[in-house]
Amino acid sequence: MIRNTITTGLQIRLIEACDNKAVADIIRQVMTEFQAVGCGYSINDSEVDDMYTAYAAEDAAFYVVARGKKILGCGGFGPLKGADQDTCELRKMYFRHELRGLGVGTKLLKICLEEAKKRGYQQCYLETTEGMQQARRLYGKHGFKTIDERMGNTGHTSCETWMARDLSVIPPVSLPR
Repeated sequence: MIRNTITTGLQIRLIEACDNKAVADIIRQVMTEFQAVGCGYSINDSEVDDMYTAYAAEDAAFYVVARGKKILGCGGFGPLKGADQDTCELRKMYFRHELRGLGVGTKLLKICLEEAKKRGYQQCYLETTEGMQQARRLYGKHGFKTIDERMGNTGHTSCETWMARDLSVIPPVSLPR
């Protein structure tokens, strides 16, 4: 019953411009928590302070997990730089501690994968670190397989775990309202 209480009132929605500061704070907090700071990590990406604009194109989407006006998590996808046009990258999927392990990541991941498929992507790639074990388990449960070398040109050279999955078989899921 505690699980239902914690997730009650959560909404997954597209990012809005007013969410930028809260999203940047989550990204920096979680990456610092997992010691993913310094050169080669996405914490240094220029888009972190304006995720709304960075994901405004038709071939990308970025979502927030909110309770009322409080942002508790985020994640999205966009084209994988330096790769085939049919490959997207799952990007910056991070949650505040209180949301982890409650199934919210599964819901957001399914939304991202379905939306990526709708936009014509055939494969989804991601980069993570060995220290983010819970995230790696989540990705593995949802069809991501560890691959031997990085794809594309993300600039995240300090991430040592690369994963990909085929998007041809994605069960439909509807975006919560």
